[in-house]
Amino acid sequence: MASDTATAKADPSDKDASPGRRRSGRFGGSRLGGFILALNLLSLLILLGGALALNEWRRGLIEARQETLTAQAELLANVLSRQGVTRGEPTPAFDAVEASRQLVDTFIPNGQRARLYDLDGLPVADSYLVTESIPGSALPDSRPAGTPPPRDQPKTTERNSRRVDEARRALAQEVDGALGGQNQAGVRVNESGDRVVSVSIPVRHVRQVLGVLTLEAGDVEETLSAQRLALMPFALVALAVNLLGSLLLHLFVARPIMRLSAAADAVRLQQARAISLPDLDGRKDEIGDLARSLETMTETLSDRMDAIEAFAADVSHEIKNPLTSIRSALETLPLVKTDAQREKLTGLLQQDVRRLDRLITDISNASRLDAELNRDRPRAVDLTLLLTEITGVYAAGHKPGEARVVFTPPSDAVRITGRDGPLGQVVRNLIDNARSFSSPDGQVRIALWRDPAEPDRPIRVTIDDDGPGIPPENLETVFERFYTSRPRGTAFGANSGLGLSIVRQIVEAHGGEVQASNRTAADGTVEGARFEVALPVIAQPRRG
Repeated sequence: MASDTATAKADPSDKDASPGRRRSGRFGGSRLGGFILALNLLSLLILLGGALALNEWRRGLIEARQETLTAQAELLANVLSRQGVTRGEPTPAFDAVEASRQLVDTFIPNGQRARLYDLDGLPVADSYLVTESIPGSALPDSRPAGTPPPRDQPKTTERNSRRVDEARRALAQEVDGALGGQNQAGVRVNESGDRVVSVSIPVRHVRQVLGVLTLEAGDVEETLSAQRLALMPFALVALAVNLLGSLLLHLFVARPIMRLSAAADAVRLQQARAISLPDLDGRKDEIGDLARSLETMTETLSDRMDAIEAFAADVSHEIKNPLTSIRSALETLPLVKTDAQREKLTGLLQQDVRRLDRLITDISNASRLDAELNRDRPRAVDLTLLLTEITGVYAAGHKPGEARVVFTPPSDAVRITGRDGPLGQVVRNLIDNARSFSSPDGQVRIALWRDPAEPDRPIRVTIDDDGPGIPPENLETVFERFYTSRPRGTAFGANSGLGLSIVRQIVEAHGGEVQASNRTAADGTVEGARFEVALPVIAQPRRG
C-alpha cells in the first residue's frame, strides 16, 4: 500500500518495545513458566521431604522397638537362669521341663510371643502354646453336603504352605545366629503372614550357650500405619499447594486469557474495528505482554483500515478526474465541426488515457509494495552498479526535448544490504519526477557518495534537477499520496502523485531517510530541486 499503510512504527516509550531485555531475568524467558515450575517443585519437595523424614522416623521406631525387645529378652533370660532353667553340674545343661513351667509363670505382654530353643535349635517352649488364648481366624461358612470345595482352595493352601515354610526358615536362621553367641534382631514375616519385630538372644550358663530365647512383637503394622498417618499432613500440604497453584493459574492465566478471547470474539461478532481489552497493563509477565501486543495489533489494524479507506477514497477521486475529462471529450466530439477541434479533443483524450494508465500502474505498484518488501530478503546490493545500469537505460532511450540523465560513478564500489528491486524503483521514481520538472535542455544529475573517514555513516544518493524548485511549505507534503501540485507551465497529468510517496515508504523500510530541498544560487535564486536519500550500510527497519 501507500506510505500511510506501512508497518507501524514502534514507540520508544512503549514498555514492550524490547521484550527480550525485560525477560532476560526470567526462567527460560518466561515468568509464568518459572512460577509453574516453582509450584510443582515445591509440592514435590514437600512430599520428598516428608517421605525422607518419615523413613528415618520409621527406622528409628523399629530400632527402638528392637532395643526394647532386646532388653526384655535379656531380662527374661536372666530370670530363667536364676529360676534353675540352666544348671552347670555335673555339666552345663538346659532343663526343658523347668523352662516350660517358668515360661508359663512369666508375664508376656499382649501382642508378644516368647519361644525357647535348645542347643540343637529345637523348640522347647512357646508362650502361644501355653497361653489361654487361641490364635487363628474364624472358619469359613459351612457348605451343603456334596458341594465341591472352591476352585482356588488348593492354590490358597499351597500359598499358605509356602508362606509357613519361608517363615520357619527365616526363624531358623535367626535361631542359628543366636546359637552362635550373637544377639539377633530384625523384621521378618511369621507363619500367619504378619510382619513382626523379632529378637533372639542366647541363653547362657555363665558363658556357655545352652539355648535361645526368641521374643517377637506383632505391632509392626501398627507402626507402619502410624507412619502412613504421619505422612498424611505432608500429602495434604502438597495437595493444598497443588490446589493453590491451580487456583492461581486459573486466576492469573486462564481467566485473563478467557477475557482476552471474549474481547476478540466481541470484535468479530459485532464487526467492530476497535477492541476493548481488559486492563492488564500492570502485568509484567506473558499475559501482560499478550494484552499489550493485542492492543498494539488492533490499533495497527485499525490504523491500516483507516489508511485503506482513505487510500480507496483518494483512488476513487483521482480516477474520476480523468474519467470525467474523457466523458466530456467524448460527449463534445460529435458536436465539433472542424478537423482542428477534433484533433484537439483527440489529443486531450490520449492525454487523459495516458494519465489514467499511469495512475492505475502506480496504484497497482503501491498496493503490492508491502508484500514485495516483506517477501524479498535483504542481500548485498552494489549501488554503483545499480545506478549505472538504470542511468544507462535512460541514456539509451533519450529523445530530443527530454532532460538528460547524468551519473558520475564513484571510484570504488559502494555496497549496502537491501533489496535491489525496490531500491531501483526509488531511483527511477526520483529520476522521472526530476525529468518531469526539468526544461527540455536541462539535466538530471545523480551523485553517490559517503564520507570515507566515517565508514559507518549512511550512504547518500542525491538527484538534482534544473526545474523551478519546490515551494518551501511543500517540502514535506510532496511525499504525501496524490500530491500533484505543479508549477505554472508544466504538463498536467504527467504524474500520478504516488511516486514520491512510494519512494519514502521504500527508503524507510530500509531504515533510511529521504528529504527534499531547493538548490539556491549565491543571490538566493532557486536553481532547482534536490532529493537526498540516506541509506545505512546494513539496512535496518526504521524505529521511532
